Amino acid sequence: MTPHSAAPHPSPNSSPHPSSAARGPASPGATATGPAAADATGLPAQARQAGPSPDGVPAEYPGHCLPGWTAYFTAALAAFAALCLLWQGGLLPDRLLDRLRVPVPPPLYATGAPLWAALALPTLLAVFALGGLTRGRPGRVLVLTRYGAYRGTVRRTGLLWISPLLDRHQVDVSLRHWRSRPIDAVDADGTPLQVSVLLVWRVRETARAVFAVDDHIRFVRESVEAAVARGVSRHPADDFRGVSATLRDCERLSDFLGRLVASELRPVGVEVFSVTPVRIEYGADVADAMRRARVCAVDAKRRKAVLDEVLGVVAETVRGISERGIVELDEYERKALVRDLTVALLSHPPALSSSNAGRA
Repeated sequence: MTPHSAAPHPSPNSSPHPSSAARGPASPGATATGPAAADATGLPAQARQAGPSPDGVPAEYPGHCLPGWTAYFTAALAAFAALCLLWQGGLLPDRLLDRLRVPVPPPLYATGAPLWAALALPTLLAVFALGGLTRGRPGRVLVLTRYGAYRGTVRRTGLLWISPLLDRHQVDVSLRHWRSRPIDAVDADGTPLQVSVLLVWRVRETARAVFAVDDHIRFVRESVEAAVARGVSRHPADDFRGVSATLRDCERLSDFLGRLVASELRPVGVEVFSVTPVRIEYGADVADAMRRARVCAVDAKRRKAVLDEVLGVVAETVRGISERGIVELDEYERKALVRDLTVALLSHPPALSSSNAGRA
């Protein structure tokens, strides 16, 4: 019997890995390693490993970079190697060698062109190392490209080294806000309007922001203007009859514009937080007429409120007289009393304005 014959063979039905039940519950500090795991960039692992999307835009993934001290260390080694070559070639001054207490080098047969060719290597290495130094700032990322091809995104901060052979495109990923100029639009009734909105947004996927559109900032502004023109055309600016929704409901309009703008900007990697209307005014050609119409509507509401208050007071007065039996009134006298009281109360509206202001 060989020593290996004593080892038990696993049965065909047995699994080579322990079951999940045998492993026990995962610890709270365990790190997710599945396709949905995300790194410091906030992007899922499947997005980082995936290739170009169906529209041809590459998915964002971390670019290659090194800490800045590695470039300084490499440059120092290259400088030391160059000094050694100069020392071996006898090109360092004797006074410097005496001060540094460095012995005189033995004669070197490789002088002239071979020596200078050897010095070119550490010089180029130092230039390559120092030429890749850059600084990463909070709220700014670097999108790396080579000959137009995407080579990753660097989101790290501090002193970094990135290959000088890569082109760098700086993208602002901080939270930003933009207040639009007055946008010309029309409401559901065809009335010209001028609308200003406040947009709060940021770039989330830098690869899409750089490659999906020529200028993502200009695209954001033009998309907001188009969305505002669509959004305000759903309702009238004012409904003087008071029976339908209007654009004065800023919460509803802001919610609709936020969803609309977010769907428009998602393909270019822009995340929208809010789109808030800050100014809705009529166009200059109809502003005066619509202002007079609004004043008339407000006055009509006030008159209706005063009339309702007067009729209520008259009804209470007639009912009180009848219930207390102060005087017996027939139908004709009742109508005359109602008419006289209504005329008397309507002739002095200031007396009712204070009690009616809250209801109006």
